[in-house]
Amino acid sequence: MKPENDTQISEFYLLGLSKEPELQPLIFGLFLSMYLITVFGNLLIMLAVSLDSQLHTPMYFFLSNLSFVDICFTSTTIPKMLQNIWTQNKVITYEGCIIQMYFFILFATLDMLLLTVMAYDRFVAICHPLHYTVIMKPLLCGLLVLASWIMTALNSLLQSIMVSWLSFCTELEIPHFFCEINQVVQLACSDTSLNDIVMYFAAGVYAGASLTGILYSYSKIVSSIRKISSVQGKYKAFSTCASHLSVVSLFYCTVLGVYLSVSATHSSHSSAVASVMYTVVTPMLNPFIYSLRNKDIKRALRRITGMAAM
Repeated sequence: MKPENDTQISEFYLLGLSKEPELQPLIFGLFLSMYLITVFGNLLIMLAVSLDSQLHTPMYFFLSNLSFVDICFTSTTIPKMLQNIWTQNKVITYEGCIIQMYFFILFATLDMLLLTVMAYDRFVAICHPLHYTVIMKPLLCGLLVLASWIMTALNSLLQSIMVSWLSFCTELEIPHFFCEINQVVQLACSDTSLNDIVMYFAAGVYAGASLTGILYSYSKIVSSIRKISSVQGKYKAFSTCASHLSVVSLFYCTVLGVYLSVSATHSSHSSAVASVMYTVVTPMLNPFIYSLRNKDIKRALRRITGMAAM
């Protein structure tokens, strides 16, 4: 593989979710609504955490970071998709595609790592409650988030650079609504074996390590909850991690469902439609899960809405 792009292409074509012209206004309205709900909902979570001093804890620090990443995650793909539908132009520049790919990998992987960090936070809170404030110091919380950013930035940078080394032929149509790395690599004329190895190795390492960390944390949490004698104590302990567990289940179930459906159908269009679940739906539902199942967030949001009304 040469570190150069022999075919000086300037653009790709994003085919989107449907080629039917009559469906474009419906798709535009639906995705615009979901995008606005996602941004507004996650901004409310960030605002609630920043304004309410009682939420200045590690758990909500990680939650506000997750909300920020979810906004960035959807903003990486949906605005460009809406622009293409509005202007009836499916073009994305070569540079724009590489940049979009970089940020998509960055925020998707960062989502997984933050969910793992949040699982560790719940593990310490429930399994080692007396040492929680000693272990989860602000410095450690900051370092965990910083380490997550650095690891994901290096991974996405490596994969984006490797794609930029590929040579592309005349077939430049991407059967997706964004520059999904696997779809772009399949368009290359040059050898992509190294790209495939790195891509699947990174996905296996990050997803595997994240899921292993979450499962280990919750196995210890369940073990600790079972040792609590009172039913009220068990409920209180479980309620502190119920929202996070719901978000983790939603994220991994949708991702797993996407790739199982794709492997079963072998259809690029099915892949594009299914990926809507974890790229748009999951970030949109996260604020609802945390606000509906968490009394502290609900109290903070009521205070904010009360201040706005005044």
